[in-house]
Amino acid sequence: MDKLKLQWKIFAFLLGFCVLLISILWIFQTTFLSDMYKFTRKIEINKAINLVEKEINSPNLKDILYELEFTKEIIVQPTQDFNPPARPAHPDKNNHRQPETITRTQEYTLEDGRNISLTFYAMVTPVDATVSTLRMQLVIITVIMVLLAIMLAVIISKHISKPIEKINQSAKLMAEGNYEIEFHGKGFLEIEELSDTLNTAAVGLSKVERLRRELMANVSHDLRTPLALIYSYAEMMHDFPQEATLEHSQIIMDETKRLTCLVNDMLDISNIEKGMEGLNRINYNLTESLEKTIKRISEFIKKDGYRFDFIYDKYVYIIADEVKITQVFYNLLINAVTHCGNDKIIIIKQIIKDNKVRIEIIDHGEGISEDNLPYIWDRYYKVDKNHKRPVMGTGLGLSIVKKIIAMHNGEYGVKSVVGKGSTFWFELDIIE
Repeated sequence: MDKLKLQWKIFAFLLGFCVLLISILWIFQTTFLSDMYKFTRKIEINKAINLVEKEINSPNLKDILYELEFTKEIIVQPTQDFNPPARPAHPDKNNHRQPETITRTQEYTLEDGRNISLTFYAMVTPVDATVSTLRMQLVIITVIMVLLAIMLAVIISKHISKPIEKINQSAKLMAEGNYEIEFHGKGFLEIEELSDTLNTAAVGLSKVERLRRELMANVSHDLRTPLALIYSYAEMMHDFPQEATLEHSQIIMDETKRLTCLVNDMLDISNIEKGMEGLNRINYNLTESLEKTIKRISEFIKKDGYRFDFIYDKYVYIIADEVKITQVFYNLLINAVTHCGNDKIIIIKQIIKDNKVRIEIIDHGEGISEDNLPYIWDRYYKVDKNHKRPVMGTGLGLSIVKKIIAMHNGEYGVKSVVGKGSTFWFELDIIE
């Protein structure tokens, strides 16, 4: 039963339900019909007793008694003069039961003070013939109802299972990698909601698959380039050791460092998404930490003419994971260096407002169009769709920024004007 198709499960349920109803009807009609009839007759006698008691002194009493006898087949006579009406005797050859009677005696007080006793007599008509007739009718009705139940069960089961089967077929195609499939489920609100949910999931998976392919292409590019450089310079130093210079070894070291950074960033993103990266919150001087990071990066890029200007009013303290917030700031600085304009000046501002500190990193590069702004936080999203190897870093920095700030319940964002540059920022709560 567990492995039956939904259509046949619904069919079996509906058919079983109809059979149960018919069975209950059979039991009631053939077993309890006689008892119900006797019970009904007793109720009618009780009602007749109450009616006579109410109208005992009424001049219309004879009419009431006649009405009881004519409509209810209840005979009322004085007790001392009462003789039950003659009933035809039924031979017992076929084991027929003799008709039963229900008799009740009730005393009444008249207006003149006299007491009279009346006997109420009701014949219980034999129900054997009625039961036999009903049984025959039930056989016919049962056959008709079973046939109708089968037809109805088939129609309803197909109607319910058909859209689910279509959704199942579409889901199999989606599982095979076809994320352009559309789910269509009509007729039932729950099925329509399921279709809408699966369509949304398909769109999301399509986007994830597209980003995955772009990520693999970009990561492959960033892996292939330093590996090729390392191999070529190592090969040259091997074949021509006399021509090897410190510059060649420095290139190998720099490219190896770039590969290490790429792998570490990818591991960081993976661990954060899996919830493996916890927060080690401490109370520390954010401004001082930023100054140290700026000084450290400046040593690497000053030879290329880049300059950092840090603007702040006072030192601020926050409760956060210093290592991760430093990583956020570092990634935003590297992003600014990568996309900096010809002036090669990056401005860092620390702004305090409403118990929050806002850090802004400003460059004067090409800027980002409004259409691309919502997507720049995705891993390896390419604004111009042409992969640009970063000056420093791995191209995964903004994605890491997004996830770390979210872990701290902070805010982040970007303002950009095409041709004038961009301002990346994040906000955190400060300690008063």
